[in-house]
Amino acid sequence: MAQQDGLEPPPNLPEHRTTTTEMGHFCMARCTCGWRGPARRARSQARSDAEQHEGLA
Repeated sequence: MAQQDGLEPPPNLPEHRTTTTEMGHFCMARCTCGWRGPARRARSQARSDAEQHEGLA
């Protein structure tokens, strides 16, 4: 899967399921479509990134 840094999901994938993953001191949102949000120190910000991504689906 190709990494995508923007919040815009690909139009050809109808369902998006996001999760957050911790990596050391950082948390990152990821989606089943291959999208990955930026590494954040605040878990709440990573969750917000995921919610924004799902809202664009």
